[in-house]
Amino acid sequence: MDATLALPLLVGLIAVALAFDFLNGLHDAANSIATIVSTRVLSPHYAVAWAAFFNFIAFTVFGLHVAQTIGKGIVEASIIDPRVVFGALTGAIAWNVVTWIAGIPSSSSHALVGGLVGAGLAKAGLDAVVMSGFLKTVVAIVLSPLIGFLLAIVLVLAVSWICRPLTPFAVDRGFRSLQFVSASLYSLGHGGNDAQKTMGIIAVLLYSQGLLGGEFHVPFWVVISCQAAMGLGTLFGGWRIVHTMGSKITRLTPMQGFCAETGGAMTLFLATWLGVPVSTTHTITGAIVGVGAARRTSAVRWNVASSIVVAWVVTIPASAAISAFAWWMVGCL
Repeated sequence: MDATLALPLLVGLIAVALAFDFLNGLHDAANSIATIVSTRVLSPHYAVAWAAFFNFIAFTVFGLHVAQTIGKGIVEASIIDPRVVFGALTGAIAWNVVTWIAGIPSSSSHALVGGLVGAGLAKAGLDAVVMSGFLKTVVAIVLSPLIGFLLAIVLVLAVSWICRPLTPFAVDRGFRSLQFVSASLYSLGHGGNDAQKTMGIIAVLLYSQGLLGGEFHVPFWVVISCQAAMGLGTLFGGWRIVHTMGSKITRLTPMQGFCAETGGAMTLFLATWLGVPVSTTHTITGAIVGVGAARRTSAVRWNVASSIVVAWVVTIPASAAISAFAWWMVGCL
């Protein structure tokens, strides 16, 4: 590749990656704020500012294990080139836009994984895929909402027992304050897991161009840029998805919102520590369903929940197909 063309192309692809990160924050803002908005603890505009701040500072709390997984644990780093990165980002962004317009809380994370796999398969076939990392991610599709669901149920039952001597008014007032803590923790987990995925994409792109000194790592400017892009996206909110997550699945009280956010945050902290790129959308949805089911199974609008599950199943193959098509189209130009 001619050096005069390489730099503009590289800068353009990094800009597209940061645009995906911004869209991730926009699309997944609901994950952090849906419960605190639906319980009317904070107005939407204050809630997104609160979430954006904790999204941004997440890099000070977590390592970069998820970035390492995305950068070299889904598709072989040796086959990554600008065309593969462009295809992956195109597939992920296109699917995010479709689901955002439809108000469906699908996973930006798995859209990116699907995009990587689709472009990798289009270029090099099955040999391109790192099966251990890909299967770990697929398993997380099932486990992350299940863990969030179970933790939320346990928390609701424990909190309900602890708060038995208190009046409903006292419980409501106390958990309105505690929701600031749980929303902060969930936003930290969201920023820590999701922003790292774009870091991994940019880092592997730089690595493929020989700009990391021969050893894969994530430069600090990449870390800051990705956290800032995600925080900015969160500031713009995702009101369609906030409505789905905050009220259409089940109605929440401040105590239930606290339990859902805390259960989700615990799941995200564990996954980020293990370097597993889980879906924040799947995790909080499972937790919200859990708190609703703890009250009574009829409290959950299962038709809405089931449509969300269908979107989860479709996300990876749909984004992979778009990504492979984008990779092919670039080759035709």
